[in-house]
Amino acid sequence: MTREGIRIHEASDFEGMRKAGEVTARILDDVAEHVFVGQTTAEIDRIIEEKVTEYGTTSATIGYKGYKHASCISVNHVVCHGIPGDKKLKDGDILNIDVTVILDGWFGDSSRMYVAGTLPRKAERLIEVTHDSLMLGIEAVKPGNTFGDIGHAIQAYVEAQRMSVVRDFCGHGLGRVFHAPPNVLHYGRPGTGPVLEEGMFFTIEPMVNVGRPETKVLADDWTAVTRDKSLSAQFEHSIGVTADGCEVFTLSPGGLFHPTYKQD
Repeated sequence: MTREGIRIHEASDFEGMRKAGEVTARILDDVAEHVFVGQTTAEIDRIIEEKVTEYGTTSATIGYKGYKHASCISVNHVVCHGIPGDKKLKDGDILNIDVTVILDGWFGDSSRMYVAGTLPRKAERLIEVTHDSLMLGIEAVKPGNTFGDIGHAIQAYVEAQRMSVVRDFCGHGLGRVFHAPPNVLHYGRPGTGPVLEEGMFFTIEPMVNVGRPETKVLADDWTAVTRDKSLSAQFEHSIGVTADGCEVFTLSPGGLFHPTYKQD
């Protein structure tokens, strides 16, 4: 069944998403020890690809629109869709690692922040604000609320911290497909947009910049960066709307979702 083009899933579908989400989160846990000064993002991606196979899943990103990697790794002022490469991480670099796997036809999609070496105070505050904005967005997920309520919760908090929400990219529906309606905006007005219903599956994945919200995509047609070269951070969970709230499918099994291991 669909509502405004948004698929309404059955109660039995939650189990498939739960399993796919857990594997995604486990891979992101496993990679934490491999993020360090001198490491390359290409090597991190190689390890992720190994883990995808080891856990009996398939990468959703390898081959997607010609993409060749098992992850997107976005460092410092890269907002999203950073391509793994041979450049070595430096002390204080922050990076978002985004992984999507397919398990028994279900898609698990999540991303989180990591740091190489010592976390600079400015970056730490950005990461904290981004993480907490995601959690506030998740708190707004319950039947009867709207997608505008989610976006407003995120935007209001971020802008109160004198940071900005990226508007060029958004969350999305998922399930047995990688991307589906609706677009989940990380800004908006309360009470606007489609009404949340039990059985909707989607991601919330705010991207927050220290500077202005504008982005540009580089010549590789993937890598999105901040126009003003300010630092950017992102956290992403996959969510299912339940009868009285929501279930987060991509919780970290090891409690490692936040780079300082603040519980999610």
